[in-house]
Amino acid sequence: MSLDTTHLEYPLRRYGMDHERYAWSMLTDRPRVIWPGAKPLAVWINVSLQHFPMNPSAKLKLPGSMTMPYPDLRHYTLRDYGNRVGVYRFLRAFDKFDIRPSFAVNAELARRYPALMADIRAHGDEVLGHSWSMDTPHHGGLALDDERATVQRSLALLRELSGQRVRGWLSPGKLQSPNTPELLKAEGIDYFGDWVNDELPYRFHTAHGDLWNLPLATEIEDRFVVMDNLHSEASWAEQVIDAFELLRTEARTQGGRLLTLSLHPWVMGQPHRIQHLETVLAHVAASTDVWQAAPGDILDAFVAQQPVTA
Repeated sequence: MSLDTTHLEYPLRRYGMDHERYAWSMLTDRPRVIWPGAKPLAVWINVSLQHFPMNPSAKLKLPGSMTMPYPDLRHYTLRDYGNRVGVYRFLRAFDKFDIRPSFAVNAELARRYPALMADIRAHGDEVLGHSWSMDTPHHGGLALDDERATVQRSLALLRELSGQRVRGWLSPGKLQSPNTPELLKAEGIDYFGDWVNDELPYRFHTAHGDLWNLPLATEIEDRFVVMDNLHSEASWAEQVIDAFELLRTEARTQGGRLLTLSLHPWVMGQPHRIQHLETVLAHVAASTDVWQAAPGDILDAFVAQQPVTA
């Protein structure tokens, strides 16, 4: 049987980009960015605080989800360890090196762990929406009304419990449906970190106005390197520092760059791994030509240098 011709019909088939979400440009051809204090490199460090249900119901299983027959206590309790123990090692390390992280928080976790949420709130760091739980993936085929309800209830509860406006978003697994950007913009989100195809923020079009994408790197994410690629913790730290140094070198001649680092307390918060996170934080803290900041501040500094669009 031959393929029906409707499969070849696409209204945006053309030379160049096959979508209207963002404009294409070479990173090296863009106007130079100057971060506050004339620093060449900005650094965003994000911690994902996640709730993995012991008996997930979504057909699409996100990275880190349960893999064994119910009750998968082996994996559930490891994830839970991050929210009971590992995250406090993170907080002490951040304070030790004067690092300002952000926290992407599942709303269900904020509800289930009020003491932890109170500590995050007291720490004063920026909070991002991270959907309801790691069992609410945003993906193609998800009913629009169902996804809207998930986004709305997640942000409403997180804004209440964090005491913040919550202007950023990170989708679980960095997955989106075709409707996710519109839903985020409609609920007052300014930026997301789901698309990893750049090293600077870029404007992302929606039917309700523009969002910004702050690419939160996957290649040096702790879970991806240590758990998926099975590299050692020391190798992970070396890779992060290598990325840091290369971007800093490029930024000195090409204009400001952005290093992003994604962390999970159940991974690097382990007693045999925390020293390697501290190695990375110490390297960042010792670099006098680096601006380490919250993602909202990084975005504001970037947008202030962009031309006004109609």
